[in-house]
Amino acid sequence: MIEKLRNIFTTALYQAFGGNITLIEPLVVPASNPKFGDYQCNVALSLAKTLQKPPRSIAQTIIDNINIDNFCEPLEIAGPGFINIKINPQYITQQINLVYQDERLGVIKTDKADTTIVDFSSPNIAKEMHVGHLRSTIIGDSIARILEFRGHQVLRLNHVGDWGTQFGMLIAYLRIEKPEVLTTANAVEIGDLVTLYKQAKLKFDQDLEFQETARQEVVKLQSKDPESIQAWQLLCEQSRREFEVIYQLLDIKLTERGESFYNPFLPKVIKDLETANILTENQGAKCVFLDGFVNKEGNPLPLIVQKSDGGYNYATTDLAALKYRINEDKATRIIYVTDAGQSNHFAQVFQVAKKANFIPDNVDLVHVPFGLVLAEDGKKIKTRSGETIRLKDLLDEAIDRAKKDLENRLEIEKRNEDENFVNLVSKIVGLSAVKYADLSQNRTTDYKFSYDKMLALQGNTAPYLLYAYVRVQGISRKGNIDLNSLISDKNIILTEDGELILAKHLLQFNFIIQEVEKDLLPNRLCLYLFELSQKFNQFYDQCPILQAEEKVKLSRLVLADLTAKIIKQGLYLLGISVLERM
Repeated sequence: MIEKLRNIFTTALYQAFGGNITLIEPLVVPASNPKFGDYQCNVALSLAKTLQKPPRSIAQTIIDNINIDNFCEPLEIAGPGFINIKINPQYITQQINLVYQDERLGVIKTDKADTTIVDFSSPNIAKEMHVGHLRSTIIGDSIARILEFRGHQVLRLNHVGDWGTQFGMLIAYLRIEKPEVLTTANAVEIGDLVTLYKQAKLKFDQDLEFQETARQEVVKLQSKDPESIQAWQLLCEQSRREFEVIYQLLDIKLTERGESFYNPFLPKVIKDLETANILTENQGAKCVFLDGFVNKEGNPLPLIVQKSDGGYNYATTDLAALKYRINEDKATRIIYVTDAGQSNHFAQVFQVAKKANFIPDNVDLVHVPFGLVLAEDGKKIKTRSGETIRLKDLLDEAIDRAKKDLENRLEIEKRNEDENFVNLVSKIVGLSAVKYADLSQNRTTDYKFSYDKMLALQGNTAPYLLYAYVRVQGISRKGNIDLNSLISDKNIILTEDGELILAKHLLQFNFIIQEVEKDLLPNRLCLYLFELSQKFNQFYDQCPILQAEEKVKLSRLVLADLTAKIIKQGLYLLGISVLERM
């Protein structure tokens, strides 16, 4: 609808003012206040200076050159020159019919489908996933789901930290302390492996002889020594099994392509940078000096791509990955979902890649930064001992709290439910609450983590949205109605305010999905679904469904069912499952 209005106003602008305002954005947006209409056109105010005319006069000229009587009420000018647009209820009825009959719920597929890579999650081998991995994992998954729904081919990549000097250090330490770990699968729990890693780091920092042993182990690993490779593979497999527990719990699908995958391509990166004549040797290291980046002294800041000892670093691997993704995966959009602390790193890597002509004109590189997850006191979430909280523990706690809340509610309501019901509802509500609490925040900001707030049945929470969906299923059960058998054609009647308000909001789903596709802000979808749930609950309270006469009942059942379908689809795009009962 909004695209249709924008096209109509663009045509009217050209007819009214000709070449004076070519290619101007018509500025049609949803109305800031529903009492003024459904949409508003604000372009008259921005044209006042260009045309040297009062905005209200410009607005009237636009209206005189426009014809939208077939689906809008007469246009009105308000304030200094806003054009208020109110959609005709008959047109809304027609659109609701179309959306209800459409298996995609009105969301059109893109006509510019591309191959998109979403790089997210990215834990490190031999370390447990912690609360810091939460945001990358669920934001990346939601972005991937939305792009897939729009029709893009999406490759979900997990750029796992599975290579580097730390592995030489860990393998050298295990050869001394726990050699069986390097030859036997599942010889150590991941938590114990993390402890051993910390002990290895401590020994490395204090023992010069061990430092040399660790460096030799790195050389053996890089030269593909069979014994070292076997040990490394066992460590990787042990970590992968632990990661998979988290991914299955969160319903995350990923293709692992760790740092080690790009190791064979690193020398070629250096050669390409030399060929592009942008490589400089500085204190024995090879680097590229960057535009706009300076150190504390104000001197140009280099990005090191090969250390003085011949080793490579993260930037080199990221450049190799970038080349591979463009040349081999044929990606035209590459999205990196990491914390905001890596913004400078990616800005530097992207700049080097462009200087080296790695990036064709049709390829778009996007860094999607996010803020920190904080405790309720505003500090980083940590255990009492000061350790970062394991992600598995955080998720288990959410499920446990959801279970206690449910059991208390069942006791108050004197409901008897079996153990399977309790466990299923607890798991979905707990995990949904964690995901939604994160996704409903603007990803660029930090947010405070509160189990009590995220599990609340009221407010902008997952349980509130799940309950709106469950309410529709309850109507179906109570009225013994098969919602799948409903036919919307000629059955929609929109006369009450509650019906119209809900119907208009339902028709915005396509617009919201396309907006999230562009700005990669899942919180906009969360807000849409929250407002949809609010409007449905108001409709439910104001407009009786099962008690209404047959024609009105059928119409309201269609609105309720469409609401449930859009909530279900919207939550799926956030990585959240629905429940038939709660």
